[in-house]
Amino acid sequence: VQLQASGGGLAQAGGSLRLSCAASGSGFSVKYMGWYRQAPGRQRELVATITNGGSTNYADSVKGRFTISGDNVKNTVYLEMNSLKPEDTAAYYCKGGLYYSFPYYRDYWGQGTLVTVSS
Repeated sequence: VQLQASGGGLAQAGGSLRLSCAASGSGFSVKYMGWYRQAPGRQRELVATITNGGSTNYADSVKGRFTISGDNVKNTVYLEMNSLKPEDTAAYYCKGGLYYSFPYYRDYWGQGTLVTVSS
């Protein structure tokens, strides 16, 4: 099982970017997926998560600007980022809690994708 993140890049303040992360492999189903970010010199922090039932959770700093969504058929999670701010600059990491034998699951991390917001 692996998580493959894509998207990111460079945006101007006030602009938008979209991240995607797909879980691939066999013998699993998704419990939840989400995004975390880590800026230089700072700890990794939660951005947003979504469960397989569609329940979402957002960091206060991104509420109203970022939207997380999921495709249960494709085992893919998306993060639509609008009204970007320079402080959103970070490496964004996809995380997934994947069942291997319900109710047991493991957490997996994807590779980071860099988001840079210029002022």
